[in-house]
Amino acid sequence: MVSAPLLGHVFPLLPLALALREAGHDVVIATGGEAVRAGESGLPVEDVVGPDVHFGRVAARIMLTHPLVARAELRGSGRLDFVSRLFAAVNNAMTAPLQALATRWRPDVVLHEPLAAAGSTLDVPSIVQDVSLFDGLELTAAVSARMKAETHAPATVLRTAPASLAKFPGGLPMRFVPHAGTGEVPAWLAEPSGTPRILVSRSTAPGPGAGRMMAAVVEAAAHVDAEFVLVRPDRTDGLPDNVRTTGWVPVPAVLPFCDGIVHHGGAGTLLAALAAGVPQLVEPGPGDRTAHATAVAGRGAGLKATPRDITPELLTTLITTPKLQAAACEVREEMAKMPAPADIARQWESIVT
Repeated sequence: MVSAPLLGHVFPLLPLALALREAGHDVVIATGGEAVRAGESGLPVEDVVGPDVHFGRVAARIMLTHPLVARAELRGSGRLDFVSRLFAAVNNAMTAPLQALATRWRPDVVLHEPLAAAGSTLDVPSIVQDVSLFDGLELTAAVSARMKAETHAPATVLRTAPASLAKFPGGLPMRFVPHAGTGEVPAWLAEPSGTPRILVSRSTAPGPGAGRMMAAVVEAAAHVDAEFVLVRPDRTDGLPDNVRTTGWVPVPAVLPFCDGIVHHGGAGTLLAALAAGVPQLVEPGPGDRTAHATAVAGRGAGLKATPRDITPELLTTLITTPKLQAAACEVREEMAKMPAPADIARQWESIVT
């Protein structure tokens, strides 16, 4: 299995990877950077991303050479122009180490997430697993078109997006099972609080304005009848009495004890909240975040808002509106009916042949 060197890209692959191992298959994760934490799952991990690969530097070069593309990306309207350039550069660096790993490991099939198109450069069948509300085949094709190495068309794609939010042609449905690594959940966060609880999280990837939404929520929190929990905040001093903080926690383990979540629009957090049936307030932004916020709001399972939009009234709406809660629960039930990773693992041979 191949992933770009980001936690949010490798974690969605792990439930299927673990199910395949349980079914008797040999599995190795090829990634790099912070994503080598996938090894905490007990799966073997190979680093195929050199130390000289830095997303920030690659992004800065693209911004300098393609300022209009960068501007559209920051507005959330860049489609695939920026992301395909960014991840093509990363995949170019991954290709040779990945091919060397394949020579040693001799895989029969490669599964990769859409932005790890280097997985399609090997001379074995490849399968794409969607990890967001974007069409994984379209993402893979966009990155592949800008890569130096020749890629091969994937044999099929595993569709994890609930069809009521994003429906694409072809492929096989597979339930999204949240995975957020290991981490201790404080006892007070693993039980109901007695008042409505709103979790406020942020991206694991660095970027401009990463803390603005959390700051806006803190500003409004004192006027909301709820407990707010900030995950990895920039500061822990001077907070209102109804605002608590925590370090890294596995968000999927905490969501059952929450009445709402405010987040940056990353696919992993968004899909985890949908799987838990928790209404969400999603901040639009670069990459897939605007599309994610729009899709959730359009389905009625959450709200779309920028930091400037945050008010006590909006946060109260998140946790007190029956229609939001009902729609979120509908999507949860829809996802629960999709085939589990274990179901896919049991029919793996028929899928790859």
